[in-house]
Amino acid sequence: MKLRNCKQVTNYILGKNSLEQLWEDVLEDKIISDTDYVVYCIDHFFESSENSLIDRLPIRNNDTIFYIDTTDEPHADYINKLIDIVRANKTLPSVVVGIGGGSTMDFAKAISILCTNEGKAEDYQGWNLVKNKAIFKVGIPTISGTGAEFTRTCVMTSKIKKLGINSDQSVFDQVIMDPNLLETVPKDQFFYTAMDCFVHNVESLRGSQNDSLTIAFAEKSLEMMKDVFFNKMDLEKLMVSSAMGGTAVANSNVGICHPLSYGLSLVLGLHHGIAICIAFNQLEEYYPEVKDFKEYLIKYDIKLPKINEMGVSEKQIEKMADATLLNEKPLENAFGPNWKNIFTKDKVIELIKKM
Repeated sequence: MKLRNCKQVTNYILGKNSLEQLWEDVLEDKIISDTDYVVYCIDHFFESSENSLIDRLPIRNNDTIFYIDTTDEPHADYINKLIDIVRANKTLPSVVVGIGGGSTMDFAKAISILCTNEGKAEDYQGWNLVKNKAIFKVGIPTISGTGAEFTRTCVMTSKIKKLGINSDQSVFDQVIMDPNLLETVPKDQFFYTAMDCFVHNVESLRGSQNDSLTIAFAEKSLEMMKDVFFNKMDLEKLMVSSAMGGTAVANSNVGICHPLSYGLSLVLGLHHGIAICIAFNQLEEYYPEVKDFKEYLIKYDIKLPKINEMGVSEKQIEKMADATLLNEKPLENAFGPNWKNIFTKDKVIELIKKM
């Protein structure tokens, strides 16, 4: 068996007020001439004057700022609209910076890739389809859990499927983790996103495509999450747990839950973290850690939406199942090469109907 050559984030800065080092330690060496510029993808939450981060960022006159509307999951059409604006410039940016949650950082990943690779975002949905080296990119999370700052996946929905750009070129070159940026996150959103990290770790540990280093990252991440959620809320520790969970899943793969969640997001427009929680809640026959997850739900008084109360049609359920089964590599990680005979469409539909 050929061993995987794993790509990881090259540099990171961790700690309170680390955002202040963005220029001196990261951007200054990249901005050499007057024509060099940075593209900032910033979560639209920070567009309002009371939440604005602009005064804390080293923005220059010729830099481009996109306030990313994260109401919905990252969609190829939206990404294509932004990359058309960037491509219309005489020169490509020297750096792309993503500031926000997983969705905003995924926009930054996609723009970085499409700056140097022709075509549209949906052309690269799949595994290892990116040919050219991406623009240098920086991830700055303002919520922790997705692990997007450390994964090789740029999550994306197009007209017919939810499938990421899974490539080494999706990995950030630099990450800045400032726990001060997590202080404004609402409780429900905080929970759903953190549980994405929890599921990353479980799927990584229970899959067949991990190794000793991946297992170590995932086990430690779960241990830290348990401490954070049941003992003392430590935002820096949560950021580290997210980073380790993201690294673990980047170097292995997701499993059953993520493909199911992709179907929910594609058809019902559910945000990734909520879809993950709805799906994972019904997977106790595969993952004994669902028991711990249900304890988290009780402790934080989280009421999950119910698919069977949304008036979903049989046709929509079938479409969710079809979208789930497009994710062959994660399902092979979960069940092995014979997965199609184990995790059938009928089984997927049965699970969805329980949600």
